[in-house]
Amino acid sequence: MLPTSPVAQTPTISFAVVASRSLDGMNAPAVRVEVHLANGLPSFTLVGLADTEVKEARERVRSALANSGLGFPTNKRITVNLAPADLPKESGRFDLPIALGILAADGVIDARLLEHFEFAGELSLAGELRPVRGALALALAMQRDGAPKPNAMEGKKPPGCVARALVLPEANACDAARVPGLDVRRATHLSEVVAALRRCEDEAERVDLPRARADEVGAHFQIKQDFSLLDMADIRGQAAARHALEIAAAGGHSLLMSGPPGSGKSMLAQRLIGILPPMTDDEALASAAVASLAPSGFEPQRWMVRPLRSPHHSASAVALVGGGSPPKPGEISRAHGGVLFLDELPEFSRHALEALREPLETGRITISRAARQATFPARFQLVAAMNPCPCGWLGAGSALAAAGKACRCTPDMVARYQSRLSGPLIDRIDLHVAVPAVRAAELMSSASGEPSSAVAERVGMARARQIKRQGCCNAALEGAALDAHAVLDAEAQALLLRAAERLGWTGRSLRRVTKVARTLADLDAQDLIAATHVAQALQYRQSV
Repeated sequence: MLPTSPVAQTPTISFAVVASRSLDGMNAPAVRVEVHLANGLPSFTLVGLADTEVKEARERVRSALANSGLGFPTNKRITVNLAPADLPKESGRFDLPIALGILAADGVIDARLLEHFEFAGELSLAGELRPVRGALALALAMQRDGAPKPNAMEGKKPPGCVARALVLPEANACDAARVPGLDVRRATHLSEVVAALRRCEDEAERVDLPRARADEVGAHFQIKQDFSLLDMADIRGQAAARHALEIAAAGGHSLLMSGPPGSGKSMLAQRLIGILPPMTDDEALASAAVASLAPSGFEPQRWMVRPLRSPHHSASAVALVGGGSPPKPGEISRAHGGVLFLDELPEFSRHALEALREPLETGRITISRAARQATFPARFQLVAAMNPCPCGWLGAGSALAAAGKACRCTPDMVARYQSRLSGPLIDRIDLHVAVPAVRAAELMSSASGEPSSAVAERVGMARARQIKRQGCCNAALEGAALDAHAVLDAEAQALLLRAAERLGWTGRSLRRVTKVARTLADLDAQDLIAATHVAQALQYRQSV
């Protein structure tokens, strides 16, 4: 009799899917973390266009599971796929979803419960959850993708859990909770997440991962404008420059100041933040989201505070506008919603300055590489300062010349120095103002200038008129919106036409003067732009 063949053994196969998100510039596309456990030679394979940081998750997850008392399926063949396969994955944000996927595929937790959450977090070897970069960008992307608004998950039985919540490390969760309409849960340890999911299996228990709230961390640090620190009252003289700063703040205009060393250009620029209107919630979220992409992350005490970025003149073009692989935001994006101050403007490299042209017009920057493209917001207010010549004393006045500070630069040296700034870049700056040296008697005077609080009040009223009329500041007006909201009376229109023809202005110059005149009219609470407003705008358009 022939021997009977043994019955073929059906291999044990388990599968689980966990939702997470990658980071691609300011976008956070959804990622499916698929985990497959099967019999066979023990192995741990991770696929899905993962970089080195993601591949190292194998060792972090293995150790975190073991040290959390959850066990690791050492006798299984583990395959983890990060889908879609053509989307690059970076950083340790997938540690937590990978660990939970392994536990769900192994039957430790119910895989169906994972459908109600998205997870992101890096694991330590002991199982602690560490913060990840770009948590606010993750939350904003989840909101844009139409994640259901939070249903009170507490007290709901698992079959009734229809809302999808975002689970993050505690250090990130309170920042992400600032995004309205999003259910954000916080956790400090892998075992805490697993325990909550296990309890959800019992209908008598509730999911008890604590809900993150924005006021738990950082909201009580909200910085009000402290005018006692950097106040406009500290500036002596410089009436024209002070007025130009007020116009720039009211309309969101760019500003270029030129003057000798020590005339107060940097002081003026640093005090612009103190007279700007408060940030809106959308502006604060966008600014914080960009800050969360930086290695230092978002600082909660900077919530609702306009950023002031002042890079050194040795900064490269990549440092200014962003770049790298994967693309990272530069100074112009980190100044989104705030001020970018470029001191010693001609000392910056020509290549770096020319890279500012498009962002000044569009309010965003698109960084293209061979394999990836990323777009970052860059609606910043440019304030620049420069000396009139290499030595700095051109046109300093007779008093300074008598003191031995007369300009010794030749006309060719002055021309070469000023030609470091291209015409197209200068044409994109709305206000040009000379900042002369202040006399010693005026500097020593005990009479203080107008405080920032008074200037900020006028700026706020002018900005409120613009938002009510057109929904944006005057600097953002373009095309038909500019024609509709910047209406000149007959005398003002004739004056502007004569100046444009005499000076040979381009269409851009004409539009920018019109925007400045519109801001001057708003400061005077006038609906029509008068000839006096155009005349003042023309003075601030003269080359410095």
